[in-house]
Amino acid sequence: MINILYAVIVLGVLGAVFGLLLAFASRVFAVPVDERKSAISEILPGANCGGCGFAGCSAFANAVVEGNAPVSGCAVGGAAVSGQIAKIMGIDAEESIRNVAFVHCSGNHTNSPAKYFYVGVEDCVAALKLQSGPSACQYSCLGMGNCTRACKFDAIHVVDGVAVVDKEKCTGCKACVSACPREIIKVIPYDSKTVVPCNSKDKGPDTRKVCLVGCISCHICEKICQYGAIKVVDNHAVIDYDKCTSCGECIEKCPRGI
Repeated sequence: MINILYAVIVLGVLGAVFGLLLAFASRVFAVPVDERKSAISEILPGANCGGCGFAGCSAFANAVVEGNAPVSGCAVGGAAVSGQIAKIMGIDAEESIRNVAFVHCSGNHTNSPAKYFYVGVEDCVAALKLQSGPSACQYSCLGMGNCTRACKFDAIHVVDGVAVVDKEKCTGCKACVSACPREIIKVIPYDSKTVVPCNSKDKGPDTRKVCLVGCISCHICEKICQYGAIKVVDNHAVIDYDKCTSCGECIEKCPRGI
């Protein structure tokens, strides 16, 4: 009985000693935690969409506190969240421009004929590997919905063979941009009135053969723009939104209505 009592006492003393050692070690080797990180994480929307350029909301919060990301980096949260983050960081909120995704293609089933009827996995990458997709235009939307499945906000859908963005739902997270193997989805300012829904790099005569509305690189828009905001690059018009005033001159003069 005495031996059992001694064993219990020894174990108790050892437990107390080790407990004190662990408590001391936790204080000595404790890694200081910046409370701002958790505060920012709490106000983020929790979408973990990657639109900020980081793996998730927690990683973005850490980057903001460490000075590696702007307070306005959360596309989903927008200006409201940016303002709250700025308040936590003790700085002025940066003026942010809302961006939304846009699909540079008008080659639906009516405008661009199919060169074959695709039967297979509903996946843009799979379709792309089969003669560059079913559409006659090798630069058109593949229409298999990779972008739709990537969007967490139900903001993009395939309509008549071409992906279409609902700008009111779009947060500009760029998930659809990354999902598109054709690379025809870009982000543009939300309030942009001038867009070019075409990504064809073929010369005009070749584009006419495969699409009723594709850009034919006639350069009329480029010549008419007094602000130098639109240039024909690789046989299709590209808008510089930093210069564009949405005056509408290029829209009126475009012979293809694109």
